[in-house]
Amino acid sequence: MRALLALTLLLTAALAPTAEAAGGTTSHALSLFGDVKYPASFSHFDYVDPDAPKGGTARFSAVGSFDNLNPFIIKGSAAASITNVFDTLMTQSLDEPGTMYGLLASSVEVAPDRSWVIYNLRPEARFQDGSKVTPDDVIWTFETLRAKGLPFYRSYYADVATVETSGERGVKFTFKGTDNRELPQIIGELPVLSKAWWSTRDFDKTTLEPPLGSGPYKVESVDPGRSISYRRVADYWGDKLPVNRGRHNFDVIRYDYYRDPTVSLEAFKAGEYDFRVENSAKDWATGYDGPALQQKLIKKDQIPNQLPTGMQGFGYNTRRPFFQDVRLRQALDYAFDFEWSNKALFYGTYTRTESYFSNSELASSGLPSDDEKAILEKYKGRIPDTIFTTPYQEPKTDGSGNMRDNLREALRLLKEAGWSVKGDKLVNDKTGQPLVFEMLLSNPQFERIVLPFAQNLKRLGITMNVRTVDSSQYQKRMDEFDFDMTIVGFGESLSPGNEQRDFWGSKSAAESGSRNVLGVRDPVVDELVDLVIASPDRDALITRTRALDRVLLAGHYVIPNWHLSDFRVAYWSKFQRPSTNAPYGFPIDAWWIDTGKEAAVEAKKGEIKK
Repeated sequence: MRALLALTLLLTAALAPTAEAAGGTTSHALSLFGDVKYPASFSHFDYVDPDAPKGGTARFSAVGSFDNLNPFIIKGSAAASITNVFDTLMTQSLDEPGTMYGLLASSVEVAPDRSWVIYNLRPEARFQDGSKVTPDDVIWTFETLRAKGLPFYRSYYADVATVETSGERGVKFTFKGTDNRELPQIIGELPVLSKAWWSTRDFDKTTLEPPLGSGPYKVESVDPGRSISYRRVADYWGDKLPVNRGRHNFDVIRYDYYRDPTVSLEAFKAGEYDFRVENSAKDWATGYDGPALQQKLIKKDQIPNQLPTGMQGFGYNTRRPFFQDVRLRQALDYAFDFEWSNKALFYGTYTRTESYFSNSELASSGLPSDDEKAILEKYKGRIPDTIFTTPYQEPKTDGSGNMRDNLREALRLLKEAGWSVKGDKLVNDKTGQPLVFEMLLSNPQFERIVLPFAQNLKRLGITMNVRTVDSSQYQKRMDEFDFDMTIVGFGESLSPGNEQRDFWGSKSAAESGSRNVLGVRDPVVDELVDLVIASPDRDALITRTRALDRVLLAGHYVIPNWHLSDFRVAYWSKFQRPSTNAPYGFPIDAWWIDTGKEAAVEAKKGEIKK
């Protein structure tokens, strides 16, 4: 589904109010930073070309398989890009943080005390069968997602007390309190489904029937597990809206599925599909070499962004008894040699991640500020004293592969945690059991990264077995928390909020399919998350997020990996893109196909194959 942005700053209606009703302020946009870039009369976003031509087929790839066209339930594996079928109440601007503009909703009204919000639907909003999008559809969608949808919907919408119609086209959401400042914008991300269409179908069962939506694309063809194609809706109701001008330019979007990333890359180089975002530093450096790149039929671009990079790392399942001791978790961190990996495997392209909110002002660094101390001191005795005395820093090496000092420190921590080396095995002093666990992967490209890590652990007497499974099995095991360690990723926005409960909340740790895959259960973390959500202004949000960051880092729930502040994209030279980049996202839907370039590429592609 479209990324749900957690926005927790002071909610302010955009610019001068256009109307006053029921004590609230009505506007075309919502901003959590106090103003908006685009007035009510704006014609298009600056990072699009409003005159971009429409047409052609854009082919993409996905790895694994799919068996479901309902992306809102936990069952099955949803098809790539299926959310293009559904419109939301509002849509995010990608060149200003924390601002949304009306899509299905023409305007939004917010109570002065933020106790409720009303979304007013556009009278022209239509589903793809021509039926109107109504308040009943919005209410049904909301209630159904909360009752039967993915677990995080229950967390996101937990503070909504009632939902009801308001006037002819309005839907009013009343909140349980006034301190959850992100809720109006969270509600704005609601994808609206057709109540009538779903009334004859089981929402909580997987399906391969193309769903009815109101968005710019509809499902054209499905080959289960192999490919899916979407066709642009010729009479899309929202095509002329300012938020959509210059977007949705491809007539057909097709996704082909491949067994693994290696096969997918080779298929791209052979011209089987057109565009890919590259996550492998090795492949980016060497994997695209060949005639197509040499003749400039394939382009490689690094497009900078200003997005928080979040946290990727080797994640512990702290539900496992042996991973419940923070000293053991910290010790294993000393066995990962990032500097060697960056030099030998990544061509020196990455930066080590040392915050859950890296690349942003939300990231903690150094020692806590006075404002952070004021928050953290109440938890003394429940959080490590080192938070106040020692800046957090990941273990470092000289990159030579010699990490004897780090392994010596690891053994010291392991001894404190009750483990000793006997023979060539690390065993528990009480049970005599050796430390053996599994690293679960779904992407074989990570094997070259984790296998050296496994060798370093072996020097400590620890056995880490590496197992790579297909995407369906991996997803099932992750939903059921059936793993010891795996690669985890926690994306963050510029305004963290409700999603932090799903990431770290004690309640979500017990909910199958939640994003608290690490099993974090810490009352201090729960309280800090609540503080973040209730932040009264930007300064408070920054301070509280940094405090949360420090406690999460001190918990050593992951062995942090690395990050990059660019999008690495490779594509066949049939595309054109706007001259202005979006700093807070990558809008591929603003690109378009140049038919002249496409013809030239196809002709030269044939010559290469000869």
